[in-house]
Amino acid sequence: MRRRRAAVAAGLCAAFLLGSVLSALLAPGAGPPAPPGRRGARGELARQIRARYEEARRYSRAGRGGAWGRPERRRLMDLAPRAPRPRAPRLRAPRAPRPRGPGLGCAALRAASGAQFVGAGYTKAVYRVRLPGGAAVALKAVDVSGHDLGSCVREFGARRGCYRLAAHKLLKEMVLLQRLRHPNVLQLYGYCYQDSEDIPDTLTTITELGAPVEMVQLLQASWEDRFRICLSLGRLLHHLAHSPLGSVTLLDFRPRQFVLVDGELKVTDLDDARVEETPCASSADCTLEFPARNFSLACSAHGRCLGMNEKRNLYNAYRFFFTYLLPHSAPPSLRPLLDAIVNATGELSWGVDETLAQLETVLHLFQSGQYLHNSTAGHRAEYRHLASSNIPQEDYRCWPSHQHGGCVLSVFNLAEAKDICESHTQCRAFVVTNQTTWTGRQLVFFKTGWNHVELDPSKTTYVRASG
Repeated sequence: MRRRRAAVAAGLCAAFLLGSVLSALLAPGAGPPAPPGRRGARGELARQIRARYEEARRYSRAGRGGAWGRPERRRLMDLAPRAPRPRAPRLRAPRAPRPRGPGLGCAALRAASGAQFVGAGYTKAVYRVRLPGGAAVALKAVDVSGHDLGSCVREFGARRGCYRLAAHKLLKEMVLLQRLRHPNVLQLYGYCYQDSEDIPDTLTTITELGAPVEMVQLLQASWEDRFRICLSLGRLLHHLAHSPLGSVTLLDFRPRQFVLVDGELKVTDLDDARVEETPCASSADCTLEFPARNFSLACSAHGRCLGMNEKRNLYNAYRFFFTYLLPHSAPPSLRPLLDAIVNATGELSWGVDETLAQLETVLHLFQSGQYLHNSTAGHRAEYRHLASSNIPQEDYRCWPSHQHGGCVLSVFNLAEAKDICESHTQCRAFVVTNQTTWTGRQLVFFKTGWNHVELDPSKTTYVRASG
C-alpha cells in the first residue's frame, strides 16, 4: 500500500508539471459495464447523485450568498445537458501569512511543485504541494483507489457516475468551508476542474495546510497548549450552533477530522456534516446514542428533535477532547472550574453557549494572573539577578513542559517563576526569556545550576542564593 501511495504521489507531482492535476491518478478506461441483470441499478446511482447534488445546492443557496458565486453551476455538478464550461471564478485572497494574490485555481496547480501524499480516508485523498511563492497548501481530491469509489464501481459498474457521486461529497465540503468561514474552520483557498484521461472535470480543492491531530502528542503537551485546543473547539462548536445555515452537526467527530494550524484547532472534514435537525414524530424518536450512554431529547411541535445537533457535537467534544486534555496538570486553582466544564459537558447539562462562556472565563483568569491570588504568599529563597545572561546547559525535565528536552514553563510574572523553582527540588536557577506564548505569558527555562553562564541580551538569569 505504501508503494502504491508513493507511486500515486509521484504521478501527481508529474501531473502538476504537465498542467494536469490528477491525470496520473486516474487509470485509463471507464470501468466494466454493469451486468445485464443490474442495469436497473443505474437509476439508483442517478438518484443518489441527484440527492447529493441537491444537498450541496441547498447549502450553497441557504442564507446569505458567498463571495465566490455558485460552485454548483460548474459542469461537474450540472445534471442538465452539458454546455460549454465557464471559466473558474476568481476567489477572494486569503490572509497572510497564507498564500497571497487572487484566488487559487488551475494555474496555481500547474506551477506547484513537491507534491507529497499526506493521507486518505473513505472518499478523499490529501496531498501537500508548494506554490511558487513558497507557501505550502493542501489539495483534496477523490481517492480513485479508495473504498468509496471502488465499492460504487463494484455495485454499479459505472466509473464516471461513481466519480461524480464521490465528487459531490467534495463539492459539499467545499460549499460548507465557504459558508462556514471561521478562525476554527479550515480556509478554502480555491479549486480546480480539469479533464482526466477517462473522467471529465475532475475536482481538486485547495485549502489551508494543517498538521494532523495526534492525541498522544497532545497528552504530552503543556496544559496551556492543551487548553488552547479545547478553547478552539468550544469556539468552533458555538459557531456551528449559530451558523448562517442553522445548527450544524459533525456526524464524524473523530480527532482525525481536525488539524492544527499554528496551534489552533480547525475542522477540515465537512463532507459528513449535517444541518437539518433529526425529524421526529414523538420524543421516542429523539434518543441521542453514544457507545457509553444515551440521552433523551424532546421532539418539537415542528417535528424536529430539539438541540440534537448541538448536543451531539458537545458530547463528542467531551469524550474525544475535554476529558483527556482539559483538567490534567492544570493550575490547581483552576481545577474546580475545569472539572465543572468536563462534568457538565459529559452530562449535557450545559449547552455550547455556557460551555464557551466558562472556557473564556478560564482564559481570562489564566491571562490576567487572577488564578495566582492564593499561591504567591511569599518566597523562602533569595535570588541573585544576572542581567543579559543565560545558562545554556544544566537542564532537567519536568512535565508538562513546552519543550521535551528541558523544563520550560510559561509564567505570569517573576513571583510565579520563583514559586515554580521553589517547588522543584532540582531547580537552582531559572532563565527568563523575551519569548511569549499565545496567551502573552513569558517562557522560563528552569535549571539545576549555574556553572556556566554566558552573555545573552535577550535573557535574564535568576540564581537561588539561599533557601
